[in-house]
Amino acid sequence: MRPLMRRRCGRMSKTNTAPLPSIPAARSISIPGGPWPSGQVVGIDMTEEMLAKSRATAKSMGADNVEFREGLIEDMPVEDGWADVVISNGVINLCTDKQHVFGEIMRVMRPGGTLQFADIANGKEVPASAIADINLWTS
Repeated sequence: MRPLMRRRCGRMSKTNTAPLPSIPAARSISIPGGPWPSGQVVGIDMTEEMLAKSRATAKSMGADNVEFREGLIEDMPVEDGWADVVISNGVINLCTDKQHVFGEIMRVMRPGGTLQFADIANGKEVPASAIADINLWTS
């Protein structure tokens, strides 16, 4: 199994109790047999602060097969067909061009791969007053 996670998407830990900040992309990982016994995780984030935090956390956990790359979900620094699984948590809704984002996810995911995401979905028009209230979008 190769999970590809994205900016602030997957939250995984060596003991499955403490979150690993911002694991965005992963490949060929086996959780049931123990903490990352094989495979590769590639985290993607757009901020140097989160990348530094994530790298420090992975190092402290001894997760040698975890790598972090700077990037965006709209243009992931991952090869075509690389991921078995793509995981995103609360990122897709922040992107203006959802069709492009899903196209990019399909590009990096291998045929038959899995997409797991949790996000805000709304089938109705958002009122202007709600769009103007930044607290509704960031809390």
